[in-house]
Amino acid sequence: MRGMIVIMLMALSVVAGQTQETRELTRQEKKEMQARLDSLLHVEAEEAVNARAFTLEADKVMFKYGETAYVTSTTNFVSVKGDDAVVQVAFNVPVSGPNGLGGVTVDGSVSSYEVEKDKRGNLLLTMNVMGTGISARVDITLYKGSNEASVTITPNFNSNRMTLSGQIVPIEKSKVFKGRSI
Repeated sequence: MRGMIVIMLMALSVVAGQTQETRELTRQEKKEMQARLDSLLHVEAEEAVNARAFTLEADKVMFKYGETAYVTSTTNFVSVKGDDAVVQVAFNVPVSGPNGLGGVTVDGSVSSYEVEKDKRGNLLLTMNVMGTGISARVDITLYKGSNEASVTITPNFNSNRMTLSGQIVPIEKSKVFKGRSI
């Protein structure tokens, strides 16, 4: 019994020593840490875009007339790997859709891949994606200082433009689930 008390007192003194050494970060310190993390994520996303190996995982979709839907980022994405691209949208509806997820998945080939920076420091990517179920211009904006991005998909044969917003991650860190392609 006495040995248990000694062990408990030692454990309490270790815990008390740790609480004195650790302190709550100030709001300014938390803000600075977040800014550094966002900057690192931006560099990682920019490198992935330049290497043609990224996924934009979208959590919001905006349609042609401004209607907005919040969606799951694991099933709504634009992915590029080399000269291949995948565009997938899947809405939280009870109908399975062509891809089995409530939306559409299309594979295509990338052409006219152009990357540049605007005067604000945002990275702009423009490319064409052509495939069995898609012929569209894809414009991606990676915002300065973070991995937040938006992609506008403009089909070549109709005016059903769609904009997705989310984060760009390197393709090897992506956690998306691809449905059946058209």
